Amino acid sequence: MKSFRSTRRVGESLAIRNAIPLSARPLSSLTRRVTSRPPVSQAPPQLPLRATLTAQILRRSASTEAESTENLCKTALYDFHVRHGGNMVPFAGYAMPVLYKDLTMLESHLHTRKEASIFDVGHMVQHHFSGPGAIAFLEKVSPSDVKGLPVHGSTLSTLLWPTGGICDDLIITKLWEDRFYVVTNAGCREKDLEFITKELKDFEGGEVQWTVLEGQGLIALQGPKAKDVLAKIVIDPQGEGRLDNLYFGQSRYMKVKSKSLENGGFQSSLLLVSRGGYTGEDGFEISIPDQETEAVTQLLMEAGGASVKLAGLGARDSLRLEAGMCLYGHELNDNTTPAEVGLSWVIGKRRREEGGFNGAETILAQLKPKSKGGKGVERRRVGLIATGPPAREGAIIQTPEGEKIGEVTSGSPSPCLKKNVAMGYVKDGQHKSGTEVEVVVRGKARKAVVTKMPFLATNYYKQE
Repeated sequence: MKSFRSTRRVGESLAIRNAIPLSARPLSSLTRRVTSRPPVSQAPPQLPLRATLTAQILRRSASTEAESTENLCKTALYDFHVRHGGNMVPFAGYAMPVLYKDLTMLESHLHTRKEASIFDVGHMVQHHFSGPGAIAFLEKVSPSDVKGLPVHGSTLSTLLWPTGGICDDLIITKLWEDRFYVVTNAGCREKDLEFITKELKDFEGGEVQWTVLEGQGLIALQGPKAKDVLAKIVIDPQGEGRLDNLYFGQSRYMKVKSKSLENGGFQSSLLLVSRGGYTGEDGFEISIPDQETEAVTQLLMEAGGASVKLAGLGARDSLRLEAGMCLYGHELNDNTTPAEVGLSWVIGKRRREEGGFNGAETILAQLKPKSKGGKGVERRRVGLIATGPPAREGAIIQTPEGEKIGEVTSGSPSPCLKKNVAMGYVKDGQHKSGTEVEVVVRGKARKAVVTKMPFLATNYYKQE
């Protein structure tokens, strides 16, 4: 027996164990809802984004500025962005801020590395999976050890086609033994929802209740001062030491409040606070009911003062590239496998031994390199530091002798390193750090060297 559920709004939780709403909606209704975007006037869903704006889109933003926004969705912070000078551009079907009038993209990038920034990621898709079959289902469509996750532990993973190709990347968080919070990419929304619907129809491993959180905001507070800012307003109902013992890859239900609460100030519902993010810095992603998203964001800005700025998709892309993080549609797509992209670490030891996930036969064969008698892979994702103009997506990677060995998937100047960095795929054997190659930019071969990633050391708050 399977149960498909869609929720328009998350009600205030009475207890952390029962924080996930289960108001039922028929499958046919859910399918119609999630495969078409409502007009802006109908309060469209808020969905986060692990995928960010590329340099090519930034260059096109001037031409799209005059484009009608009638068919674009808006996150819960749309009006907030406009009031704060956000330059709104179309992205993944949403009107999203690319930058703000008070900071250039370079300044926003550097501010995040030194202070703290708030990113609206409310256009990504948030889900709950629960029930006795939830673990088995998530372990069928992803290669991660979902069963082995601790309660309120998270892992990066991938949705897998039966071929072993990556349908999307995602974050899986265990909220309880049989309940999970999952975030997928806005740009893959329709494809992912069709994929999950089909997989659930064919699943025979027990009852699974799937809830799409259509009315939920999501913001990311990122940077070395993120903890200090959040600590000023957070309430920890579980009494577990607030943020000092909340480590990277962990989450907790918390509330935030204004200091003037006794005088009628604001106190939020229970919010899911997850330590992590997409910039390589310490930080938090906070899942918030849409009607509270603006109030929580305003409280964070007030608590941080000059230390906290709003940041757009432009800075988010350069930050994730410095941190060596993949972007779906660039480093990841339907034809790449976890082994090729360097995500073999998401496949737990038990999963390698037992298999049972989509594409396991293909992927597990790739994990053993050819030098050790395995199938290995034909190509590998690498980092590059290049001379000359930035190498953008599609630029050819070749040997110094002119033999093509791959292509660039993402590239931009690094504001912190003051060098041009890029990611791409090269033939297996050409992937070792220090290998000298060339990238063809504007018809001219430029020197480049294969480099270990991340390009810039990450600053996650991890348990020692």
